[in-house]
Amino acid sequence: MLQEAAHGKWTVSSSDESAEENSDSEKPSTSSLLDAARDRTSGPQYPCSEARKAAYKRKASPLKLNDKSFSADIPPPVKQKTSQEGLGWCLSSSDEEPEGQEKHAHKETLKEEKCDVVKEDPLSLCKDEKLSENRKSDKYNETPSEAQDTWDLLSGENPFRFFLTKVRGIDHRYNSGALHIKDILSPLFGTLVSSAQFNYCIDVGWLVRQYPLEFRKKPLLIVHGEKRESKAELLAQARPYENISFCQAKLDIAFGTHHTKMMLLLYEEGLRVVIHTSNLIAEDWHQKTQGIWLSPLYPRLPQGSAGSDGESETNFKSDLINYLMAYNSPILKEWIDLIQEHDLSETSVYLLGSTPGRYQGTEREKWGHLRLRKLLKEYASSIPARESWPVVGQFSSIGSMGADGSKWLCSEFQESLVTAGSSVATPLKCDVPMHLVYPTVNNVRQSLEGYPAGGSLPYSIQTAQKQLWLHSYFHKWSAEVSGRSHAMPHIKTYMRSSPDFQKIAWFLVTSANLSKAAWGALEKNGTQLMIRSYELGVLFLPSAF
Repeated sequence: MLQEAAHGKWTVSSSDESAEENSDSEKPSTSSLLDAARDRTSGPQYPCSEARKAAYKRKASPLKLNDKSFSADIPPPVKQKTSQEGLGWCLSSSDEEPEGQEKHAHKETLKEEKCDVVKEDPLSLCKDEKLSENRKSDKYNETPSEAQDTWDLLSGENPFRFFLTKVRGIDHRYNSGALHIKDILSPLFGTLVSSAQFNYCIDVGWLVRQYPLEFRKKPLLIVHGEKRESKAELLAQARPYENISFCQAKLDIAFGTHHTKMMLLLYEEGLRVVIHTSNLIAEDWHQKTQGIWLSPLYPRLPQGSAGSDGESETNFKSDLINYLMAYNSPILKEWIDLIQEHDLSETSVYLLGSTPGRYQGTEREKWGHLRLRKLLKEYASSIPARESWPVVGQFSSIGSMGADGSKWLCSEFQESLVTAGSSVATPLKCDVPMHLVYPTVNNVRQSLEGYPAGGSLPYSIQTAQKQLWLHSYFHKWSAEVSGRSHAMPHIKTYMRSSPDFQKIAWFLVTSANLSKAAWGALEKNGTQLMIRSYELGVLFLPSAF
């Protein structure tokens, strides 16, 4: 659907939002693996959103038009030249997929899942997997960067350790300094002992193939939020791989998702943490704009050190441990212990996460947008003429904001984003400009993927029609500086910039889209914060650098 107003045309997904109040997430569908093996055009071979499934089908079976029926009055589409239009900074952005199925809120016990639950023949699964992979190999096959290029990335020339993912189909110079997942898992980064992958949408076979051959049988833990049929599909995918185990994140509040995207990589040489915005599927690492924060290599602490040793000035170590403890999973205890045994003192970013729950008192400031508010109050510098410094948000999915801005966006959420130190009174929220970057229909149509890129930009029509006021904040996607104007954003970024966009007070890359489910919403007259989903990101503040 197209929404047209003074602010242009905007892409609105037809995917239904189960609970419009909070659902902006990428909910997996529940198609059978066996049915998928019989009909490869029916959809992708991993749990994913309804919007992505629809895009997959359209790409696999495009509409064919009869030349005679095609009106001569309609000119053929022409690829328009891009120019440095509008805002002059490169914002990469969002990643959430739509939730097409309602989630039940009953509590499930966390336990390690065995891969022999499903009875399918592993040989048959492997054959189906190879068939599917062969059909996609030409399109999605990526090779790691040259060794010297990768080594240069590790040599400290990027003090922020923030990277974009490589994009197929753009000028090669724009991929200089970018990473593919195969680069991250390369032996140049360390001799892998075991790894944990936290994510939302996961293609197990594809993920295994991203590891170098010598690491493919190393222990791999997959942390996910799937239930029922989608969970069974995930377990079936992993049946051929004896080294894979699972941790199911509990989602006790309806319509929540496990949207966090993180890698924990244990090496013989130490430990590395990767926080990013990509699902573990080929499409997300192919022609989309995605973001990655890559930690330094954390060395092991001397034997006999306390678990609290090796803390950074940003408290990253304790915050990461607290985040993992929020899963309340015995399976993750091993990784918590490993983190405690390593020195994370070289970390220069702040961890900002969301975990499902209802929080009161000081617990409210541990997660979501109140966590961001606390960090900005304690560690951000005061800004001169702050009213003129806009807040910029960029994302790939939009939840329900309510009947007007006062319901959430321009009240509690914006109050968190405009916080800047504790020495000066916070300016009135309405005085601070807010720019929201979201792709238009033309952005999608002219993208490298074409219209199927819209499958990763869910915004339900039911929600959009109820919040047309939101469109006055919209700005189209443009990323000329990084050569990614035609690579649709699945990255999510938020920042506070100077009026001329030459300086920033802070910058956040995260899995959290623009939704109350991801960031949390106040309840009970502001005494309680309710969050539905798991999210994770890192905050960059000048004082930490």
